[in-house]
Amino acid sequence: MANAKPVTAVLIHGAFADGSAWSRVIPHLHAKGLGAIAVQNPLTSLADDVAATNRAIALADGPVVLVGHSWGGAVITEAGLDDRVIALVYVAALTPAAGQSCNDVMKPYPTAPALQKAKADAFGFVSLPPDVLAEDFAQDLPASETAVMAATQGPVQAQCFATPLTKTAWASKPSWFIVASEDRTLDPGLLRDSAKRINAKTVELATSHVPQVSKPAEVAAVIIEAAAVQAV
Repeated sequence: MANAKPVTAVLIHGAFADGSAWSRVIPHLHAKGLGAIAVQNPLTSLADDVAATNRAIALADGPVVLVGHSWGGAVITEAGLDDRVIALVYVAALTPAAGQSCNDVMKPYPTAPALQKAKADAFGFVSLPPDVLAEDFAQDLPASETAVMAATQGPVQAQCFATPLTKTAWASKPSWFIVASEDRTLDPGLLRDSAKRINAKTVELATSHVPQVSKPAEVAAVIIEAAAVQAV
């Protein structure tokens, strides 16, 4: 399609993070001619994060691949029915269906170490202490990086995980899934089962919960593959 507009990857971070989580992936996308928008989710509610994602989709000049990490998987599942969205990429992500919450999806599986040690404040927002983030969220990164990640993390409102979705974008959109086999924030068995459940093309990487930081080229390659559905 010679006159097709370039695809934009709209990148949705998860809990305990911010948009800078995608800073190593974006140069790889640009090198292949894709646009990129990293959404700054408020992490205050599903509705607020979906609204932020919808604004980013509206900014894109052409087709969109929605990419969601962790909690961001729920966000792209809710937002992904927009006509401009051509594909979904889940990165170590949660994949509830309409009527399900993230807690519903996680319940049958062991609670991974990072979530066992997360701390809630008086306002109901949950964050990871620096040592937990280093040991159980991004254990394949050096201490100098995890210290910055801890300082810039976005605390998440706990009620986000209890909110049922109203839409199921993966039921009708082509989907890809990156399983992080060494994940200590979401159980790897949950990730593998989620990928099968949504019938996603699956890539498994031997990383912590943040493959977009530790293996950005490999994550970008999956996004670039998903973007190619535009040409089919």
